[in-house]
Amino acid sequence: MTSIDIPGPYAAQAFPAPGLRDIVRNITTHNAEGKGVFLPPSNAAFESPMANGHAINNVLYNTTGFPIDLNDDNDIKYSSTHEPGHIEPKGTLVRYIDFSPGAASPPNRALCLGYGIIIEGTLEIELDSGEKRLMKRGDISVNRATIHTWRNMSQTEPARVLYILLPIEPLKINGEIVGQDMGKLSESFAADE
Repeated sequence: MTSIDIPGPYAAQAFPAPGLRDIVRNITTHNAEGKGVFLPPSNAAFESPMANGHAINNVLYNTTGFPIDLNDDNDIKYSSTHEPGHIEPKGTLVRYIDFSPGAASPPNRALCLGYGIIIEGTLEIELDSGEKRLMKRGDISVNRATIHTWRNMSQTEPARVLYILLPIEPLKINGEIVGQDMGKLSESFAADE
């Protein structure tokens, strides 16, 4: 079943998806005396529905450049004003994606090293070779730019995945450079720069 085929009234038009709790993002900085302080709590700068409302993307934080520039809160300014594409080509990206019951992502390859940590629910990840792994709360996938599909295995409960995405060098397989292929997901994200 693809994300387009899901029956029923479930629609994730805003984060959090129905049935999942909202999150609080606590960002630290320094006061004038150099002491650590928290910025006001928030839940994210950018969120968007995906797959006709069967998933919701919530960008928690993104940066540009290595090493990351924390001076004068440059990273905070960047993250609050720059909506990333599927990846942050020259920095880091942390996002949640909430999946509706039974939802599946289209097959896609992002040119990044992606850590996918199951926060809620049970999901299956399937590779283009046909290999599959069932993943439960706390499990992690280290995706090294493979073509893959995520599938929420529950027909009644939503699921949530935390993604930490890092840029990679150009990828070669059998001597050929491989390109990014987001398939139908390209409609759900701003263009990668």
